[in-house]
Order: sequence, then C-alpha cells, then structure tokens
Amino acid sequence: MPLVTSAEMFKKAYDGGYAIGAFNVNNMEIVQGITEACQEEKAPVILQVSKGARAYANHNYLVKLVEAAVICCPDIPIVLHLDHGPDFETCKACIDGGFTSVMIDGSAHSFEENIEVTRKVVEYAHAHGVVVEGELGTLAGIEDEVSHAVGSYTRPEEVEEFVSKTGVDSLAIAIGTSHGAYKFKPEQCTVNENGILVPPPLRFDILKEVSRRLPGFPIVLHGSSSVPQDYVKMVNDNGGKMPNAIGVPEEQLREAAKLSVCKINIDSDLRLAMTGTIRKFFNEHPDKFDPREYLKPARANIKELVRHKLVDVLGCAGKA
Repeated sequence: MPLVTSAEMFKKAYDGGYAIGAFNVNNMEIVQGITEACQEEKAPVILQVSKGARAYANHNYLVKLVEAAVICCPDIPIVLHLDHGPDFETCKACIDGGFTSVMIDGSAHSFEENIEVTRKVVEYAHAHGVVVEGELGTLAGIEDEVSHAVGSYTRPEEVEEFVSKTGVDSLAIAIGTSHGAYKFKPEQCTVNENGILVPPPLRFDILKEVSRRLPGFPIVLHGSSSVPQDYVKMVNDNGGKMPNAIGVPEEQLREAAKLSVCKINIDSDLRLAMTGTIRKFFNEHPDKFDPREYLKPARANIKELVRHKLVDVLGCAGKA
C-alpha cells in the first residue's frame, strides 16, 4: 500500500488501547530493521525524520529509503513523519517533498505564538492532504538538535483552546519524559532492592486530565526511549562511557498506551542497539573492516528490539 497519514491509525489505536511506534530513521539499516519487524508482526508504523536526519542523510535519500520500505513491506501501513519541525518553511518543504505527516514544534514560543505558527502549518498541510502534530509543554534533554535545559509540564487548561484554534490532528504533551539517553539524573531516582536506579513516575494525572478535556483525541509522547540497560552495558563493556543512562520504564509506556496516547516516539534505544553491537563486533573482530559485516548484526538487533517494543510495550502487533 502507498504511504498513509496517521489519521486512521490513531483512531484504531485510541479505540483499541494501544500505541503506534514512531521510530526515528537515519540510514538504510535502521529503516530495514524497523520495517522488517513491523511486517513480520503485522504492525502499523511511523517512520520519523528529524531536522538533524535531513541534514545528515539528505531529504531525498530518506524519502527514497522509506519508499523502498513501502515496496518491501506491502502489508503494513507506513507513515512518513517530520519530527520536531522547527518552522513553517521546514514543514512546507517536507509536505511538498512527500511526507504524509509533519510536526510543528512551537513549544519554545509563547502560547499565542505557538498557536499562530501551528495554525499556519495546519492550513498548508490540510490543503495538501497531510496531517499535523503540535506540542504543548517542553521536554528537557537533548535529542537530534532538540535541546531544552529545563522541561515544563503541559498545562491541561490550555489544550482545548490550542486544539480548537490550530486544528491540529494530534498533540504532543509533556508529562515527565525527556529527550536523549540521559533522561533522569541519579538524584531524581530512587534505588530499588536490586540496587538499580528507578526514575520518577510519569505524570499520569496530567495525561488523564488532558484526555478528559480532549475525549477521543490522539495524544503523543516524545522522549520515550527506555534506554535498555543491556545495550548500555554492551556499550560500556566495549569501550564506551555512558554512566547513568536511564530511560522511561516500559511498563509506564504500556500504561500510557492503554489510555489516550496513540503515538510513542522511540529513538535512543535503536541507536544504543546499533552502537553497542558495532562496538562489540570490533572488540571481537579487530581485523574486520567491511561495513556489511558489522552493520548486518546491528540491523538484526534493531529488528529484535523493535519487535519487542511492538509486542510488549506498544501493543500494536497484529493491528496492521
């Protein structure tokens, strides 16, 4: 099937109590690992491209990689989405360039300015059959050129006015997730009986109040990588230095998916899987130099990680 928008996906996810995985892509192996897992698990998927990915890989290369995935995985719906579009011009370029969904991130602006820029993107996107994600509240952390030193929770009392005045199709909110692999400082966490750092719980009270005010409306969570500790250990055991890399517990993401969260963004986990695998490969095979030899197991581990997310965290396996 051709590329689709997320509109029908989100309706089914909301009614079914599951979320769609939105995975950031930068190269061929990541695209292949994600979509092969989704094809085999019969799961819908959102492939996201950030400003940083467009600068790294070029817009045209990324679009063609996704188009190739559509051909190779014909049985699943695939959305091509702009993640954290910084301005109208970037969103317009992606709409004109084949994307079926864009995010305009006006969260750094005032509430009024956020409405203004978001509405402008929505008007252009809807005229071209493309859906739009907006954002209220800001996430702390750094991820792919998105950087906020301090986050701020979404104010539920603002969501109705924002959605009404902008016409957005989905809304990203801030309930305690954050960008990057270092989502929480050790002093923010508690230590369980096994000596493992446990991050503070997500603000489900905010999510539930937003859902009450926007019944049936799809909510998005950014900064929701779980930062698998086995891959953190793999990186560190093979020459890396990633102390205190902590992510969002998967059981909290599964709970959010049962509510109004229809899209959960996952990016750092895939990068950890790729980097950890490659570091381990070179430690074990210092004489190797063919990229195909180390990218093949990296792609395989990305695929298995995505499969786990689809089945055990998002709940969207079998929903294509």
